[in-house]
This record gives sequence, C-alpha cells and structure tokens, in this order.
Amino acid sequence: MTPYNIDAAAWQESWDRQQEAFMPDREERFSAMLDTVHAVTGGEWPRVLDLAGGTGSISLRVLRRFPQARTTLLDIDPVLLAIARASLDDRAVVVSADLRTPDWVDALPERDFDAVLTATALHWLPLDRLAALYGEIRQVLRPGGVLINADHMPDDGLPGLSQKMGDRERARREARYAAGAVLSWPAWWDHVAKDPTLGPLVERRREVFADRHGDESTPPVSWHLDALRRAGYVEVGLIWRGARDAAVTGVR
Repeated sequence: MTPYNIDAAAWQESWDRQQEAFMPDREERFSAMLDTVHAVTGGEWPRVLDLAGGTGSISLRVLRRFPQARTTLLDIDPVLLAIARASLDDRAVVVSADLRTPDWVDALPERDFDAVLTATALHWLPLDRLAALYGEIRQVLRPGGVLINADHMPDDGLPGLSQKMGDRERARREARYAAGAVLSWPAWWDHVAKDPTLGPLVERRREVFADRHGDESTPPVSWHLDALRRAGYVEVGLIWRGARDAAVTGVR
C-alpha cells in the first residue's frame, strides 16, 4: 500500500491512456528523449530534472531504462504530485514549485543536472515567461548537459499540412471518446474527483490553478530555437518531430 492509499500503477496506466489519446506518438518522443540522455551520459548514473513532471511519466521511464539514475520531479499540481509520490522510489525526489516565477530554482535540492526533460507542459506559460525559463534551466545544467522540451510546436514551413494532420488527429481522438475507448481530459478529472483519496485534492488543484491556466502558447519550432540561442545554449536543434509536435534541444 502506498502512503496515499491509492493503486499507483493503476493511476499511472489511466493517465497514460488519457494522454495517449492526445498524443498517439507519446512513447516515441519519450524514447528520443531517453536516447539523448544516454548519448550525453553513456547511461552511467544520469541525473535528470523532470520539469513540470506531473505523475512522473518521464521519471518512471528514466529509472526503468537507467537503474542507477537519480531524478528530481518538479510540479505544482497537487493531484499529479500525489500520484508521482505514490509511484516513485527513493531514487527520485519530488518537489512542489511554481514555474511562473524564477523562485522554482530555489526549491531544487541539487543543480548541475545532466538533462532537464519536460513534455507537453510548458505551452501553458506566456511566451515571455517561457523564454526566461529557458535561461533559468540553463543555469541548473552542468556544462554539456541538455534541455529537451517536447511540446506542441508546428512546423513553420508546413502550415497547411500541419493543419490537416491536426484535424486528422482530432477526428480520431473524438471517435475514441465517443466509443468509450478512453477518457477525455475533462472526463479523467471527473473520475479523479470521485476517488476518496485523490478527490479532496481536486479542490486544492482548482485553487492552485485559479489564475494560472490561460490560453496555450504554441509558437513554431523556429521561435523555440531562437529563444534557446538567446538564452545562451551552445547548440540547439530538434531530436524528434511528430505531426504537430516536436522536441527541441539545447546543449549548455
């Protein structure tokens, strides 16, 4: 039994299925991220910051692939943090902090990470804040360490085709919802609210995000690459591209 009296594995599976409805190629981006971590560290004792890490999807995959790894997961969502704490072992540290201000850095128990990994999370930040965050992340990386941000990043050169691919993904997703194959984002949270342990945290979550979630910021890849260059990364580029998503990388 976990300290939170929940079946952590079941909640991880539930989260994965809900997320995969949005991103059928979710595991592909994770695999590309872990391949990059291996290239940077040789797979030996990697130290990874799982930024806006939610339930621990990235940390769990890092620790499965690299048993000697250490991860620090940072997020602000009380529900997802509860699932993460119930899922991770003593190779991981879980931290609650708000990425909207530079103070998140002070919450870290260590610095000089080999890699900072984040997926489908930073698009909630305003662009000026995201650009500043890229610079802050650089300061917690060791020399030669990498930042990888996998998120919604359309290809500048394919606006029409990107729109068509997005429409196709949306139609497939709605068909799965209609057939009951998977829970939608609102339905998943409704399900969480009914759980006797996680349910009470939903109200706390509403308070945390009362003034946080605004419009998504989904600039093209070129914006991210320019922002990483301005933040001082010595190499920038892509390690993965999906339909309307990509993973940008900066090397300190």
